[in-house]
Amino acid sequence: MSVSTPGIQDIAGGQSAGFYESLNTRWHKAALLSFMAIVLIHWAEHIIQAYQFFVLHWSRPMSMGLVGMYYPWLMKSEVLHYGFALVMLIGLWVLRKGFTGTSYTWWMVSFWIQFWHHFEHFILFYQAQTGNYWFGGTVPTSVGQIWIPRIELHLIYNALVFIPMVVAMYYHVYPPAQDAGKAMCSCEHHRAPHAAAA
Repeated sequence: MSVSTPGIQDIAGGQSAGFYESLNTRWHKAALLSFMAIVLIHWAEHIIQAYQFFVLHWSRPMSMGLVGMYYPWLMKSEVLHYGFALVMLIGLWVLRKGFTGTSYTWWMVSFWIQFWHHFEHFILFYQAQTGNYWFGGTVPTSVGQIWIPRIELHLIYNALVFIPMVVAMYYHVYPPAQDAGKAMCSCEHHRAPHAAAA
């Protein structure tokens, strides 16, 4: 005697959503919070690196951030920052479907800037792995480093990615009137209507 097993049911009784769809609906808030934790850890590494160089007056090669101090090979091989850049690019792409309207536009601005930032880190990663340095450099050199020193450049890149990301999240949580109620997740805060003046 065989018994057929129905598909996994979700709370509402329908077929369970796929992982990707769930990340952009019922798990979107948790996914965004986890993603922001990664983004802030990445920021912390760059800020510590800048602190080491500008405040402690360490040399540029010695200003490797917190993780780089303990695991210098992660910095010298470009694995650490390339890994962060790749995770941020994937996170921005995967979580984009949870955004709508104005928030989606800002999120995609962040994605495209991160796409370039990731490309810059890929160039550095490639050069570190092959020893074939570009632009006449004696160390891995990205396109932006032709004009701006590396520590400053990556602070700029991270700010350019982070600002539209924060704007997108603000408009996602507090959407303008034309976008209100369109998101399929629970991130949106519903503003209480103002009481009429007496």
